[in-house]
Amino acid sequence: MKKALSLVTLLAAGASQAAGFQIDTHSARATGMGSAATAWLDDSSAIYSNAANIVGVNKLDITLGDTGILPSINFTPVGASASQGQKTTLSPPPHLFIVAKPFDRAAFGVGVFTPYGARSRWVDDFVGRFRGHESALATYYINPTFAYELHPRFRFGVGLDIARATIDLRRQLNFVNSEGTIHLGGADWGSGFNVGVQASILDNLKMGLQYRSAVKIGFKGKADFQNIPTEFQSLLQDQKATADVTLPSTVTAGLAYSPMDRLLIAADASWVDWSTFSELAIHFENPAIDNPVPKKWRARWKYSIGGEYGVTPDLQVRLGFVYDPSPSPNSTLTPDLPDANRLKVTAGVGYQFKPFRADLGYQFVALSDKQSTSPGMSGTYSGTAHVFGLTLGYSM
Repeated sequence: MKKALSLVTLLAAGASQAAGFQIDTHSARATGMGSAATAWLDDSSAIYSNAANIVGVNKLDITLGDTGILPSINFTPVGASASQGQKTTLSPPPHLFIVAKPFDRAAFGVGVFTPYGARSRWVDDFVGRFRGHESALATYYINPTFAYELHPRFRFGVGLDIARATIDLRRQLNFVNSEGTIHLGGADWGSGFNVGVQASILDNLKMGLQYRSAVKIGFKGKADFQNIPTEFQSLLQDQKATADVTLPSTVTAGLAYSPMDRLLIAADASWVDWSTFSELAIHFENPAIDNPVPKKWRARWKYSIGGEYGVTPDLQVRLGFVYDPSPSPNSTLTPDLPDANRLKVTAGVGYQFKPFRADLGYQFVALSDKQSTSPGMSGTYSGTAHVFGLTLGYSM
């Protein structure tokens, strides 16, 4: 019997929209361009992509939207001819940004969004149900932000990340002649910061750079054990559980070039420090059932490129492409947090009917086959995801 629960299981066993369990679709306009927005996006949603750019709003800008993430991931054990998959689960992380610009060179704003999270439900008879069966993670960031234009060609922005993270997990326990269940839920707060700059190198060429710090979350929750055989009930009793998780820091650099009127081309390179996930475990009240599990995740670079063309002054169309590699080595890849390299093709459309605007964004995410050599759970993970985004805006 597996006596402990890996902390990584808590971090959502499922195909997220981005590698690991990152979510980067907090503006449908940016989503349509592959989320390559660090150098140019200057409405209120820039609170997420580059705090410096909120100086670009006029007096008041509000964006409100939602993203539907519909993943499908499969696992084929070594030697098996058929794969097993997850039940259909729709994850709808919302986003809200508000920016006011009371002075010519200064802007203030606040954003609420979910930069990390995933949901997963494997089929009932899943071969890996003793590693992970159902789980959900959501992190809600509240991000107060200030930006100032130091020079007509240089902007600076800074923000505070106030994070609330919640988890919910259910997995099976193997007692050879029967199966039990553990259900664990928990939540906690954490904090960090973000800082960004934007520079206009030429009239039609801009660069942007943003850093978002790591955020440490100290989960506090309760483990509920069910259907436990009599001989194990003294060991596996309902009890408190704690664990520390460090959400990764990120550094993103971007360029935006406008070679002609109504055409914008942008590219981003983002470094995500997933190396904080080296070896993690839950700590139970009864330390006898603690069992740290190595994950050895690695920092990875993600690359995005996109374009926007104004068909008319009010109608824009967009395309993009993203390469987003997995941080998990094959030797520690298990169904509690399946992952794979992601290739994304994006498209979008936007329309302005001033002072309002509406943007639609879509991503098709292909998870390339990734081999796991983890002892006892070797096999191949693969899958796809569809991501639909809608953002409504108001500008004064």
